[in-house]
Amino acid sequence: MTRVIGLTGGMGSGKSTVSQLLAEFGAVIIDADKVGHEAYQPNTKTWQELVAAFGQQIVAQDGAIDRKKLGAIVFGSPEQLTRLNRIVHPRMFEMMKERIEQYRRQGVKVVVLDAAILFEANWTPLVNEIWVVVASEPVVITRAKARTGLLEDQIRSRLRSQMSNEERMKRANAVIHNDGTFEDLRAKVRGLWGKLAV
Repeated sequence: MTRVIGLTGGMGSGKSTVSQLLAEFGAVIIDADKVGHEAYQPNTKTWQELVAAFGQQIVAQDGAIDRKKLGAIVFGSPEQLTRLNRIVHPRMFEMMKERIEQYRRQGVKVVVLDAAILFEANWTPLVNEIWVVVASEPVVITRAKARTGLLEDQIRSRLRSQMSNEERMKRANAVIHNDGTFEDLRAKVRGLWGKLAV
């Protein structure tokens, strides 16, 4: 039996670190961001739909989608963002579903779907349980500043545009509070991993 864990969390929560720890403990990771990049490959059906929706201007010289240009169009425009998501999210769902099926056939015990927008993109049907990583706002801001170089106001506005921790926690099977040290986090993740009995 393959168990599929949906791992999610907001900016600066430490979700990627939890993902790395789970890989260390033996899980196979499907990184939604990487799948997203693949969905944009030139001359795929998704690529054609994106060019039809947003115009030739989003195509770079090498034929790939210029994600910066596309980002500039959709950022700050809810309608355009919805349009983009309607094209890309279902395709990513199918790609991730195929991968999970592949891992099932290979007898993989635990697959982790690492996805920041697990809820927003309606990818929860792919997973058996959901783990949410949360951290308090001051900790998140410190981490995000160090990692992204963004200003505090920019980080706060990004946090406001995300689903709240409260909302995520309501829908989680396990909540990993990550305000402490890396060792604290490792112990928490190891504890949850131990309960999986794999």
